[in-house]
Amino acid sequence: MFDIITFGSATRDNFLRLKKGSYRILPGRDSLEKQDLCFTLGSKIFIEDLSVFSGGGGTNTACTFSEQGFKTAYVGKVGNDKRGEAIIEDLKRFKVSTSFVVKDKKHPTAYSIILSSPYGDRTILIYRGACYLLEIDDIPWKKLEESKPKWFYLAPLSEKSAQLFEPLVEFAKRNKIKIAVNPGDTQINLKKEILNKILPQIEVLILNEEEAALFCKVLFGNGKEGIRRLANLTKGIVVITRGKKGSIVCDRKYLFSAPTPSILPLEKTGAGDAYGSGFLSGLLQKNDIEYAIQLGTANATSCIQKIGAKNGLLKRGEWGSWPKVKVEKSKL
Repeated sequence: MFDIITFGSATRDNFLRLKKGSYRILPGRDSLEKQDLCFTLGSKIFIEDLSVFSGGGGTNTACTFSEQGFKTAYVGKVGNDKRGEAIIEDLKRFKVSTSFVVKDKKHPTAYSIILSSPYGDRTILIYRGACYLLEIDDIPWKKLEESKPKWFYLAPLSEKSAQLFEPLVEFAKRNKIKIAVNPGDTQINLKKEILNKILPQIEVLILNEEEAALFCKVLFGNGKEGIRRLANLTKGIVVITRGKKGSIVCDRKYLFSAPTPSILPLEKTGAGDAYGSGFLSGLLQKNDIEYAIQLGTANATSCIQKIGAKNGLLKRGEWGSWPKVKVEKSKL
């Protein structure tokens, strides 16, 4: 029996820290909110450091749950290659079951090249490999049923794997498995009639501010309005992460909001996964939203202090060297 089974991407992340002076950051052409990372065409770009770790929403969240004391398994696909073996070995190191992992003999393991500046910002180059090609026939449905999980955690599902969104929710409903979902763009853009069937089945819906805006068709940055609209679409808890502005959570009765600690990040990759899985861990440990927000925030803050999405994850009982964030509560 598993407490939580996670679904989502499994990647090999290559972190390249760019040397100062080898690039320029210019105002964004398409958005005042964003900037462009620029290189001179044909030039040599020097890096100061290189490191390689496993990543991907499905495996990152699985490792948090395991570190927080839950019996955890990961369902996903890797290539039949050394990168795939490295991901499996990393999951085993975190005591996450890999009995549901599929090896693809045709497609290599997904990987990312993360270009980091000395200021904590990064640009990610993504190769969509095997994990994005997970299909219905790859899922060991009978074994999943026999494992009697209490929760499914669905990290973003993209490309072909997005087709699993509805079948996984239906399977969970039939088998009385609770569901937490952090949907990707492909899932958010599913047909309205499909989303209307899925959303009422979700216990915890986790989005960043931009994803919430896409879901609700409200202006980017309007977090409280977005969460009010989302509260009318789902019967569960809605979580909106807002980067350095903190997070907002709604349980259909109250709004909870909290900041983030004023700590400079070393590398931001994996922060969203760390918050979402940390939040659910806290919720399951104490059934207390304020505590869940504090644990999610602490886990994300710890994550961004290390390079590699899994290297800063907190173990159960740990909080890092910063104080717990103060959570404000108000009626919806």
